[in-house]
Amino acid sequence: MSTVEDSDGANTASGEKDAESSKMHKVHKMRAKRDHGGDIDPVYKKLSAINGEINRMSSKELRDKLAELKLDVRGSKDILQKRLKMHYKQRKLMKAKVKPPGNSTYDYLIIIDFEATCQENNLNYNHEIIEFPAVLVDCHTREIVDEFHEFCKPIINPRLTEFCCGLTGITQDVVDKADEFPAVLERMESWMSSHYLGVDHTFAVVTDGPWDMSRFLQMQCNFSKIHFPHWGKKWINIRKAYSSYYSCKRMNLEEMLINLGLKFQGTQHCGLHDSRNIARIAIQLLNDGCDLVKNEFLHVAPPSPGTKSLGHLSNISSGDTSDHQNRTKEEIVKKLEDMKLESKNFVEENQDLLEYHRLQST
Repeated sequence: MSTVEDSDGANTASGEKDAESSKMHKVHKMRAKRDHGGDIDPVYKKLSAINGEINRMSSKELRDKLAELKLDVRGSKDILQKRLKMHYKQRKLMKAKVKPPGNSTYDYLIIIDFEATCQENNLNYNHEIIEFPAVLVDCHTREIVDEFHEFCKPIINPRLTEFCCGLTGITQDVVDKADEFPAVLERMESWMSSHYLGVDHTFAVVTDGPWDMSRFLQMQCNFSKIHFPHWGKKWINIRKAYSSYYSCKRMNLEEMLINLGLKFQGTQHCGLHDSRNIARIAIQLLNDGCDLVKNEFLHVAPPSPGTKSLGHLSNISSGDTSDHQNRTKEEIVKKLEDMKLESKNFVEENQDLLEYHRLQST
């Protein structure tokens, strides 16, 4: 049985290295080389040896070690390996007085998962946002601290389709009583201001896929003839962050939860419940040492004549000063192309969009 060192002075158990662990060892060696020479930093050399041991541990050994360290034992083998490696990495770097990974770039995360009008097997449908949830996560305490939730009245297609009601659980009388989107957006931004987001605290929007911002919010702003909010131009696609950090395939919301050893809480396709479950995934990523950063952005065309402004609230910034507005048109086009090319699952994401508008079978 392979063992990982429990104290900084103890020796790491050694064993015969297979081809995979040898390859991983070489990768860590390359990452650990100093810029001014070929020597390997002793800290990273030790981490490389520890990672090799972790790669050889069985699922049971991983869970036993995590339990011994009083860490979360839920999740697939890949999740457990990543969690244990990050624990030793943080501990070693702290002892070496090097800033450890896992510190969050932002103070808060706003998880948004819109529900929109839809029609079965119609991809060209004019989707209007009918449910606007926002779940606020404190990245330092790693817990949900507040929520915003309202419904919106659709204008282009005021009558919900039977398919839409069945998928989202939203009934006609609920949207009939609701305000139109611009009023709801303004109250949501007032809610953001009440938490001093973009003023005293940095934040990032988190979504499950690219469609909430790039499709639903953009279409809705066009329909409502209002400016696209500044805070929605760059966001964290949780699917990309998850697959990149845990080195796994791109997964949907339920699959990510299952892979973490969690179960979906609430009703699927309820915007608020979806947002809460996305928040649980984001919190687990933070707990496992992932620094969630914005990985997608949208280049919004200048507003057409007659477009209304919501006032100063529409200018709320996430606190990220590296906005793409300073890029040249060529740089923006290239970045958008790169975003598509770098995603091996781009076709899969389009298939997920079809799935979003289809009732899932049992």
